[in-house]
Formats: sequence, C-alpha cells, structure tokens
Amino acid sequence: MVRNRLLLIAATCLVPVGFALTAEAQTRTPRAAGPAAVSPAAGGIVRGIDVTGNQRIEADTVRSYMLLQPGDAFDADRLDRSLRTLFATGLFQDVRVARQGDRIAVAVVENPIVNRVAFEGNSKVSDDVLTPEVQLRARAVFTPQQAQADRQRILDLYARRGRFAARVEPKVIQLDQNRVDVVFEITEGEAALVSRVSFVGNTAFSDSRLRDVVATREQAWYRILSTADIYDPERLNFDRELLRRYYLRQGYADVEVTGAVAELSPDRSGFFVTFTINEGPRYRVGRAEITSTLRGVEPESLRSALAISEGDWYDGDAVERSVEALSDAVGLRGVPFVEVRPRVVRDRENQRVDVTFEVAEGTRAYVERIDILGNSRTADRVIRREFRIAEGDPFNAAQVRRSRQRIRDLGYFAGAEIAVQPGSAPDRTVLQTTVQERPTGEISLGGGFSTDAGLLTDFGIRERNFLGTGIDARLQALLAQRRTQVDFSITDPAFLDRNLAAGIDLFYVTRDLQDTSSYSEKRQGVVLRAGYEFNERVRQSWAYSLVQRDVFDIQSDASRFIREQEGVTLLSQLGTTLSYDVRDSRIEPKSGFIVRVGTDVAGLGGDVAYVRLRGDVAGYVPLERYLGNADYVLALQAGVGFLEPWGDRPERIIDRFFLGGDNLRGFALAGAGPRDTSSGGADDPLGGRLIWTQTTELRFPLPLPQEIGLLGRAFVDVGSLSSTPVSGPGVQDDTSPRVGVGVGVSWRTPVGLINIDIAQAVVKKDYDETQLVRFGFGTRF
Repeated sequence: MVRNRLLLIAATCLVPVGFALTAEAQTRTPRAAGPAAVSPAAGGIVRGIDVTGNQRIEADTVRSYMLLQPGDAFDADRLDRSLRTLFATGLFQDVRVARQGDRIAVAVVENPIVNRVAFEGNSKVSDDVLTPEVQLRARAVFTPQQAQADRQRILDLYARRGRFAARVEPKVIQLDQNRVDVVFEITEGEAALVSRVSFVGNTAFSDSRLRDVVATREQAWYRILSTADIYDPERLNFDRELLRRYYLRQGYADVEVTGAVAELSPDRSGFFVTFTINEGPRYRVGRAEITSTLRGVEPESLRSALAISEGDWYDGDAVERSVEALSDAVGLRGVPFVEVRPRVVRDRENQRVDVTFEVAEGTRAYVERIDILGNSRTADRVIRREFRIAEGDPFNAAQVRRSRQRIRDLGYFAGAEIAVQPGSAPDRTVLQTTVQERPTGEISLGGGFSTDAGLLTDFGIRERNFLGTGIDARLQALLAQRRTQVDFSITDPAFLDRNLAAGIDLFYVTRDLQDTSSYSEKRQGVVLRAGYEFNERVRQSWAYSLVQRDVFDIQSDASRFIREQEGVTLLSQLGTTLSYDVRDSRIEPKSGFIVRVGTDVAGLGGDVAYVRLRGDVAGYVPLERYLGNADYVLALQAGVGFLEPWGDRPERIIDRFFLGGDNLRGFALAGAGPRDTSSGGADDPLGGRLIWTQTTELRFPLPLPQEIGLLGRAFVDVGSLSSTPVSGPGVQDDTSPRVGVGVGVSWRTPVGLINIDIAQAVVKKDYDETQLVRFGFGTRF
C-alpha cells in the first residue's frame, strides 16, 4: 500500500515537469521570417530528408544546404540554422521545415524566374544606359529585395544627371511556369540646373575667371547641347581639385578649397553652388636646384630639363613636369633605375619657395609581364607595339607614362591605364594595361563653304582599326563649285609588325582655277608611302608618286605663258621628309616645336624633271605664366621652298610655288608674286621657283564662356615668291616681301569648325590681288 502511494505521488510530480520542458523547447525554437516554421525536434536519428514544392531546383541541391544530414542526431538549433541557410540562398519565397517521425520534411516555394526586364517612361536616359545599372537580368532569380535595390540604383543614376525629382516604381507581371516580367515605370521629372556659381574668399581672381576653371557651368540658352549646367554632386569634388590645381599653377602654394556647397533654390528650379577658397600668399621660386647621387650624372647637365627657374611664380604643374623631364633625361643616359623627389621648402615670411630635385637611384625592379585587359576587338600585338618598355627590361616610370600616352594616341580606346602590380618576387613588377574599346568606324556626310572651293559637300567612309589590326582604311569624296576630289587610302602603321608605316593612296582631283589662273587642272594617280621612327621625336617618311596631270580649258585671253602649258603630262616623283617633333600635341599644340625638311626628285621616268627642296619650322610659346590662361599661345611659323629643273624636259607651271590665300592672308589665292600684266594677258599668276613665308600669330581666348568654343587670333603674315622662269614685256617678278596683318576667329561648333580671317595687305605691289575676308566652314554629321 505504501509503495503504491509513493508511485502515485511520483507520477503526479512528473506530469507538470514534463509539460514545462515541452513548453520551454517550443519557446526556444527560433522562427524564420515570414510564414516558414520549424517543428520542434529533440532526440532520435535523422533517417532521411524529404523535399517538396521544388520545380527547377533539384532536391539534392536543397538537401545540400541542410546542416542536418541522414545519420545525424536531431538538433533543433541546427534545424533552425538550416532553415535560415535556405532562405539566405535567395532561391525561395517560403521555406517550412518539420520533423515527421525520424524524417525531416522540407517544403519550399521557389522565387520566380525573370523573363525580361523593361523600362517605361524613360526618354532622357536610354535603355542601353539603364540596363547596366540594374542587377536583375533575364533568367535570373527574382527577389523583391533585388528589385528595390535596382530601383535605388536607377534613382541614383538620375540624381547624377541632375534629375532629383525622378520617381521609379518596379512592377511585377506574373507569367506562367513561375516566371515574371519586371517593368520599371519611370517618371523622369525636370533636370535641376545650376542657377548660379559663386566663390567666397577669392581676391586674386574674379568670379568670372574662376567660373571658366570649374567644370560646372551656370545655365544658359546656348548650353542646350551641354550637360555642364546640370547639377552633379560628384562633379563638385572634381571642381574643387580643378580650383586647387589652378591656384597652384599661379603660385598659391598654400591654397585650400575648404568647401563646395550646393543649395536648392526656394522654387526648387535650380541649385546655387558656392565654393569657399582660402587663397593664402602668392609665392615666387627662390632657388631651383638639382642634387644627384648617381655616378656620372652631374646636376648641371640636367638643368635644361627644369621647367621652373628662380624668380618665376611658383607652379605646381611645372614641378611635376620637371620631375618627369629629369626622369626622362637620366633614363636616356642609360641609367635604368632612377627616382626624382622634389623637396619643397616654403619661406612664408619672404613668400619664397625653394625647390630641390633630388636625383637618386630608385628601387631595382624589372618588368616580369605585361598584361592587357579589355581589348575584345583590338589585337594584343597592336597594343604591345606601342610600349616603349618590354618584358624583362628594367622598370622605368617615364617609359611607362610614354607607353600609356602612345596607346591613348591610337584613338582606338575611350580610356587606357597602366597599373603597376607586384610580381612573383620583390624585384618583379607586372604592368596591367586596361583599355576600353570604342567605335573606330565612321560614315560622314558633310557640307560647307570655303573661299577657295566655294559651296561644298563631302562623303566619307573610314575604319581606323580595320578588323582590330590597326590598319586605317578610308574612302573620301568631295564635290564643290570649284573642286572635285575622290581619295582612297590604306595605311598600316606597323607593316609586318615592324617600325615601318606603309600605305597607298589612289586619287582623282579636278580644280577650276578660271578665276585665279585662267585654266582648269585635273590630276589622277597613285602614291606609295613608307615611314619609320628613329626615336620618339625623329621620323622619316618616303613617298613615290605617279600622277597624270592635265591642264585644260584655258581661256582665250590667258597669258601666252599659260596657253603654252596646255596638255597632259606624267609626273614620276620620289620624295622624302625628315621631321623632328617635340610638340605637346599634334592636334592643338600649345608648347614645343616641329622642324621638317624634305626633298622631291622628279624625272625617274615621266615628262618632267626637277629637284624641289622644302623646309618649315613651327614653334609654340605658352603664355599662361604671364597671362593666367592656357589659351594664350604665341605661334611662330616659317617655311621655305626652292625648285630647280634638270635635264632637257620642259618645266610645268603646276609644279611651281604660289603665294597667297592660306600661306599669306590678306592676299587672294595665288594673288602675290610673279604675274603677266601685259595687255594681251589676263593678269595671270605665273608661279615661282623660290618661296618663303613667315607667320607670327597670337592665339587668345575671347571674353565669352569657354564652352562656346570661340578662340581669337591676331597675326602678321610675311612672304615672298620670285624666280619665275619666264620673262618678257608685262612679266612682273619682284623679290620684295609682302605683308598681311589681320585678326581672325575660330569657332568649334557642334556642327563643325568655322574660320573667319579679316586681313589687310599692308605691303604689296600694285599688280597683287588682295582679299579682305577669308571664310571657311565645314561640318560632318
């Protein structure tokens, strides 16, 4: 009896304890987000995992994410973490995990697959621009979180373009087979323009001058084709750097651009942008010295490479240019490892800056490998041949910079960068070259007007990187009132992958010279070209020309010397040109110079025989140091030519030199030089054997916003043409120089380049023909 009572009491006590343990286990079981759940599990061995609800995803794939596998002991914590792991894959909308006896049941609802991604309502930003911004792609798994993230990316893109009022709503269209279309409905809104750009703290330079420095522009009617007046937060940081570098170039070594603030106008129509500047004092260069610890490299021998000198206003860019020039100069002497460190010491009391360039041996490193990335179309060899450094060579920073510039100058890429990466050993480096391809083919149709040719239209097809080989192929046709021309040319800049440029030209040209010379001219022929570089600055080119020329349609009252030239002749000519070029740019040079000398020899077959010597030089002097603007440039140009017939073949007028027009402004085409002024002639130019010209031109910015593209010019042209081979009554041949003085404007418009020159012939002869206005217009579209 006593024993039975004890058992009853024990059983009574155990019931609430077991109930409490069960309740506690259920409370501790974590619950996943959403409707998914894990059933309580404790004790026993897992005999299997059953997966239901999966359509595209294999059951074994689902089982692989489970932290409990058959044979493991049941564990509620591991079962809960398995649930979270399945959710984290992004493959499922819902997951439920439950214990069914000694098995685990996993029920899933898969996320749909994206059938397509579309954009609606976008007109200012194309689909091609929006597509790379979003992460959702066709055949990818759709999740609401990813759609919202893409929505924010699109909003950020519109914000960068100044459209802060843009709205984006992702819409999901359900399809069969658990597929969806994702449509981003976009309301673009109006662009927020920059209403005003102002500066605080600037005393050395006016607001209008600094507005030309920064990239952000105030809104204006003529900026309809520009985006510079659209507010862009990222552009403000770039503007701060532009301002800082501008002040450094002008001698303000302590300058600080402490703030760039944009405030939305009260009517929310635009932004007020304010830059805060702490200019500090302006410094001059005190001492500019060079020290060298390299054997055989004397500091004085490097002084010519310095871009600064004592007494100049301090220029941060000039210091950087000096570092590069010193590195190049030492490298050309065969020193493989060199490092140039500028040490700048400020004397704030006297407002002087002492700069010492320390030339020392750099870290010994060799180029282990050159990698090229991003060239999906251009062949590797086209890029590699532009490198001035090869695998296995000592690392040379100057040669790397030069190689990068040469790759950019190809014109095949939107961008090119060379990053120096560590190699397999401390003394090894890898040059990782990354390029961004851009279209190199073009079809052009244009029209315009020039003083010499009249109204004109032209058509062209060109591929500058044919099949990724670097070959330049071009077909050009021009039709004008006084000129017709068709050209076909092919140029391989590295024939047989060697330092040899080779090409061929086929052409047909007719010129109506009735108004200037009383005849018309026709040329057709072929030119074979070749050229090679001795080094970065010296180049020689050769050309063989076989041309049939025809002088026809001579006016009845033309000079008898012109009438004698009627007929067809064959020219067989070999020419060569040697050039030395140290300009900073071949397109728009602002510093440096180029010297060219050449010789043409005709008479290797054909109907004419002569030797023609020619030479020209052009130098460019930047005046930014004195006038504070890089657009101030002094250009000095001079040229000379001499023609000497040989043998007994007759001399032709179309082989002589003519003066006037492009080479002597203020005078008409062929308007200066020897002429036949006899009563029986039509005052026709006869050309000459000796010519020389000289031009002094000041190029300067106009007081208009820079992006309009207007550039002013003031020039003086001087030239002389003499030594005509004919003589007789009425033939005028005077060696005295002619002078033309004038001003001009160049306007780079979105539809082409417009040149207008107004020049007065101030030194001339009575029989010279002058021209006050010279106009040229061209466009491509």
